[in-house]
Amino acid sequence: MALFVSSVFSFFLLVTLPLLTLAAPESALVTHLPGFSGTFSSKHYSGYITVDEVNGRNLFYYFVVSEGNPAKDPVVLWLNGGPGCSSFDGFVYEHGPFNFELGGSSGSLPKLHLNPYSWSKVSNIIYVDSPAGVGLSYSKNTSDYYTGDLKTASDSHTFLLKWFQLYPEFQQNPFYITGESYAGVYVPTLSYEVAKGIQRGDKPTLNFKGYMVGNGVCDTTYDGNALVPFVHGMGLISDDLFQEVNNACKGSYWNPVNDGCENSLDKVDSEISGLNIYDILEPCYHGSEIREVTQKSNLPLSFRRLGETNRPMPVRKRIFGRAWPLRAPVRDGRVPSWNELGSLGVVPCMNDEVASTWLNNEAVRSAIHAQPVDSIGEWELCTGKLDFHHDAGSMIKYHKNLTLLGYRALIYSGDHDMCVPFTGSEAWTRSLGYNITDTWRPWYTNDQVSGYTQGYAHNLSFLTIKGSGHTVPEYKPQEALAFYTRWLTGQKI
Repeated sequence: MALFVSSVFSFFLLVTLPLLTLAAPESALVTHLPGFSGTFSSKHYSGYITVDEVNGRNLFYYFVVSEGNPAKDPVVLWLNGGPGCSSFDGFVYEHGPFNFELGGSSGSLPKLHLNPYSWSKVSNIIYVDSPAGVGLSYSKNTSDYYTGDLKTASDSHTFLLKWFQLYPEFQQNPFYITGESYAGVYVPTLSYEVAKGIQRGDKPTLNFKGYMVGNGVCDTTYDGNALVPFVHGMGLISDDLFQEVNNACKGSYWNPVNDGCENSLDKVDSEISGLNIYDILEPCYHGSEIREVTQKSNLPLSFRRLGETNRPMPVRKRIFGRAWPLRAPVRDGRVPSWNELGSLGVVPCMNDEVASTWLNNEAVRSAIHAQPVDSIGEWELCTGKLDFHHDAGSMIKYHKNLTLLGYRALIYSGDHDMCVPFTGSEAWTRSLGYNITDTWRPWYTNDQVSGYTQGYAHNLSFLTIKGSGHTVPEYKPQEALAFYTRWLTGQKI
């Protein structure tokens, strides 16, 4: 029946949009994946879209067709942040169609198992590596790796227009833009480009409905001032130190107003330096002991506990560090590269053996229609190639413009993330000044409190996920699918 509906819908598009292809390009169809021996739950497509013919700037995407009703389910674009991090982070570790299990020996291919909490259960979802230079995306002109927020948004908009030309049968589906972390910048800037394109009459017309940001950076002041109240509220610093830093800094934690403020903030940094910045509940792994820690836990060497819904795998190692400075994570100007942060010893040390082993395997590259390693280099979770500039300013103006235009927005936060604490996201959403339409209350999964939410006028909602870290679908996959499904379908969360 689903194939019949798709065929009828594609015929309709052929009649009404004669310049577009009939259906998804068969050359992009993924027919198999090394490490997976089962049957796909839906069709998968992948490949490149050129966003700049002159420079040869190409963005890689992986598209998972909905396991539900592809002809009617929303199309969702997913972006990871960084800047410079691959959206395969979301695909492999968070809400992709598979759970990945580490191979039995070092360097062996991971085993793939169907993920019961994949977001493709209820949506068609596109994972795209953006900007060029990230993940499997590349440019033939390396000067393209000098980039920033605005160029990234423009390229991503071009990508979307070309993508929907390649997949015309999805043009009528509701379309949403989602992402996490530095995608707190990518998502609203791209959403604004899409909204402007619709107003201009760009073709094809995207059926854009709204956007969603998870643990996303937004504004220098609000995000920069979020850490101190967060660590105090979590019991990580004493009342005495909180009073000291509050008195010395006069509430301006991100921009120290005097030497006393700076000294007090240094004390705060020292107190929390042993914690996992991405989830204060999780162990902070150091050096090469990861395998010992994992083996002592009597758990399989996998990135997710198969059959367990609420905990990430310990092999997914993040050593304490700063993806951005803990204060003011979105300062204007050039963003330090991952290599530069690493040389300072303050970037998270990530053991992403599963993703790296899989995506740097030539058989995998061939299966997903990606350029080989000897052509574009190895896949890295977060690249040091970019010379990236935060040039879009505060995201508050983007959120205000978009919500006042009628687009739906969900801002969600894992409440134990110290990298982009929920206290900042809660504060800036409230700062928009919209009337509260849904007073602060708990929301539930399986009759258990999963977090708290507050709704505002103009279709803006703020949501926390109880006990979750920075990458919510990784830490709380069942709860993540629950709120994602309810929000997409317009249900009350």
